[in-house]
Amino acid sequence: MLERRLATSIFLWLLAWRSVPTVESAIGVNWGTVSFRRLRPSTVVDLLKDNNIPKVKLFDAEADVLTALKGSGIQVMVGIPNEMLSLLSSSPSAADLWVRQNISSYMGKGGVSIRYIAVGNEPFLTSYNGQFQNLVMPAVLNLQQSLVKANLAGNVKIVVPCNADAYESSIPSQGAFRPELTQIMTQLVQFLNSNGSPFVVNIYPFLSLYDNGDFPQDYAFFEGTTHPVTDGANVYTNAFDGNYDTLVAALTKLGYGQMPIVIGEIGWPSDGAIGTNITAAKVFNQGLVNHVLSNKGTPLRPNSSPMDIYIFSLLDEGAKSTLPGSFERHWGIFSFDGKVKYPLNLGLGNKELKNAKNVQYLPSRWCVASPSSDLTTVANHMRLACSVADCTTLDYGGSCNGIGAKGNVSYAFNSYYQLQMQDSRSCNFDGLGMVTSSDPSVGGCKFPVGVTDKESDSSSSQTTYNLWVLGLVFIMQGMLYHFNVI
Repeated sequence: MLERRLATSIFLWLLAWRSVPTVESAIGVNWGTVSFRRLRPSTVVDLLKDNNIPKVKLFDAEADVLTALKGSGIQVMVGIPNEMLSLLSSSPSAADLWVRQNISSYMGKGGVSIRYIAVGNEPFLTSYNGQFQNLVMPAVLNLQQSLVKANLAGNVKIVVPCNADAYESSIPSQGAFRPELTQIMTQLVQFLNSNGSPFVVNIYPFLSLYDNGDFPQDYAFFEGTTHPVTDGANVYTNAFDGNYDTLVAALTKLGYGQMPIVIGEIGWPSDGAIGTNITAAKVFNQGLVNHVLSNKGTPLRPNSSPMDIYIFSLLDEGAKSTLPGSFERHWGIFSFDGKVKYPLNLGLGNKELKNAKNVQYLPSRWCVASPSSDLTTVANHMRLACSVADCTTLDYGGSCNGIGAKGNVSYAFNSYYQLQMQDSRSCNFDGLGMVTSSDPSVGGCKFPVGVTDKESDSSSSQTTYNLWVLGLVFIMQGMLYHFNVI
């Protein structure tokens, strides 16, 4: 009898232990690829390994990126774009195909260590006006069944990265999910809890500061503030803790106050707007890392283990939309070519970051405005150059904003010239441009030189290809139903 009770107790303890989601804490990065001048994926993987970065979050299942990650030991979160949610939510066959093509085919011995599938990217964002809201859970459930069929559900967990606007409150302890999301969030957290998945949230103190002129600047950082937020006995001295605990309170209201939380995106841009510079980015990101690794936790989760945090982002992405602001192209802790922007200790063994190795650059040549040219007719040429290339550092608050009119022209001409792989014809501009071997960089304004180890078109078209293949499957499935074949 004693042995039976002991065995039963051990079994119940193991069952309870298995039901508690465990998260292996680490500092990771987001690896976005929306860039005109992309490094080879193998170069980027070497950059991650040289800096001991153990986890990476991707926004799509790009074949060459996943191939480069094979055998690296880096844990991967593979993203599914919002545009795929409609198909994946309505077609189990499409979900099966997606998992087979983008997960199963890369895993196994010597393969990619895929730990998470991120279903959508901030699909509940208020600016989407509910466009993806009712697609999330059906897509999640279809993909989960696909993982079960592929015998991968025990190793690969499904998550849904949410923006911090999914919840709201004037003080953290009163945090709650937006009323229209309560039912969906209840279903989501129940699913996450039953499958041992964390809640993934993106928190951006920079955007709170950028969007609100009354937001205290020092409250966005981790160095203390003259504008603390008092919530009963709890005092918040930085926006991150306040935002994080607002989510904790919202989860508590749903009965899941102990659910592990992973920060899917957080960071500070280094250019393109007022308040974006190397110093601010360094202070924020180093403060963030120190804060998390101190293990102090937050008022509602004191002394908690460090949560997984994916810094946004690894590299600058010069082809991103600037609709939110020009800063969107400057979130990287490395520049587009893998050069370190500023000293940063991620607590991963290296006291400072290391540059990417073996990057192949174009020759040291730049395109600038000809000194003897009449620049009164240059406006259309600048407009053309900057509509194709990235000129966001010229914007107000940018690092090249103060280099003068002719400097602005030269920067625009050079950005276009480098993008065209230094084709001499791309520096003509009706005789207004000239090629020089003298670096025209001025102070903190750096005139870039392009890289030659660019991506093939196959990578940039991966999302389109995935949508096309999945769409074809969906159409064929409909035809089979129509003819009563299935």
